[in-house]
Amino acid sequence: MAGYKDLLRTPGVARIIIAQLVARFPNGMTSLAILMHVEQITGYYAAAGLVLAATSVGQAIAGPVASRWMGRWGSRPVIGTMIGVCAAALIAITTLHLVVPEAVVRGDGGVFPPIVFIYMVLGFIAGLSTPPIQSAVRTIYPKMVNSRQLTPLFSLDASLQEIIWIIAPVLITLVSTQINTIVGLFTIVAILVGGGTWFLVLPEVGRVRIPQSRRSFGKVLSKPAVLLATLVGFLLIGACTAVEAGVIATFGHGGVEAGLVLAVFSVGSLAGGLVSGAIPISRWAMARRLLIVTVGLAVIPFFVNPEWAGEPWAIGTALTLAGIGVAPALAVLFAMTTASVKFSDTAEAFGWVATGQLIGGAAGSALAGFLIDGIGPAGAYIAAAGLALVGTVVSTVFVRGFPDLRHRDAAPIPDTAPIQTVS
Repeated sequence: MAGYKDLLRTPGVARIIIAQLVARFPNGMTSLAILMHVEQITGYYAAAGLVLAATSVGQAIAGPVASRWMGRWGSRPVIGTMIGVCAAALIAITTLHLVVPEAVVRGDGGVFPPIVFIYMVLGFIAGLSTPPIQSAVRTIYPKMVNSRQLTPLFSLDASLQEIIWIIAPVLITLVSTQINTIVGLFTIVAILVGGGTWFLVLPEVGRVRIPQSRRSFGKVLSKPAVLLATLVGFLLIGACTAVEAGVIATFGHGGVEAGLVLAVFSVGSLAGGLVSGAIPISRWAMARRLLIVTVGLAVIPFFVNPEWAGEPWAIGTALTLAGIGVAPALAVLFAMTTASVKFSDTAEAFGWVATGQLIGGAAGSALAGFLIDGIGPAGAYIAAAGLALVGTVVSTVFVRGFPDLRHRDAAPIPDTAPIQTVS
């Protein structure tokens, strides 16, 4: 842990880590809040899954595009504008059922009510305007620390982001179940605007100017490491969102069990990430870490039956095991992406990686939603374990596409032209 202490003493590092965590806090709340809100309004988990899918598709499209915009117009104008649009779309989702006719809200004969399709449009807009804070901060990191500190910084970042998934699900579940989902969604809007503004006013955000990429759009995906990071991120986050839907379906809206079970999933991830920060990243690191996730998720369907249902400790224990591999796997994704591209391409590369994760989130949510309606909560966990297993297989079959970082740092490849820094 001494290495982490030295890292946090580096000027600006602790400040930007905390600010970006707060700014990204809605990421751990929005899916749950929309899931509960839409399911409560419509009565369909599948409808909620479709709205989440539409939201994630919008985020996926925005990821690499907004990242390139930051290189052209600057981080602050792009992120600030997107925060405003996203907040407006979430407010519309929150209040829509209060202002449309009752016939639009209610379904008929098992057919989705018309409001679902309006929710999907609004969710798409909210996703399309999700601010690219993750891409921004992970592009800024290499300019704040020396190359030796970069891999531990990514491990620390991947671990600390689990605070989002520990606190956020519990908070949004408490607010949405004990008060109502409207207050829950308005809470997200407040954190989105407040946290995003804090991040934007930090001097580090203005000091490091993200250079405009000189490569054509999408060319960065020709790098095998970036393509693999995008694909594996798709599968890993898809598994996590399927778990999220399964936990909500298992424990319902009547208490805090769902939030607590998701929190222990993140506690396992936090612990795994902190421990893995000192472990060198080999080509096999991703396969090993995803195998832990797969094993933990694979046992959960056996616990979801009439005898075990309602026992959160059983599912929570399995999710703690699965979580041990999540943050370490994400740390590999971040490090391999940075180490494989030039600094001017880093923002777009992380945009594509984020897109893969968001499309995975969409697929995981939609697949889990339909399986829950079809065979019950166990279906969501089966989907999660299957996605994690495919990720393990991909990481094994294409192991040579993963960089070996045991004897080199994770710093981006230098650009041939000088990078302008605002002083």
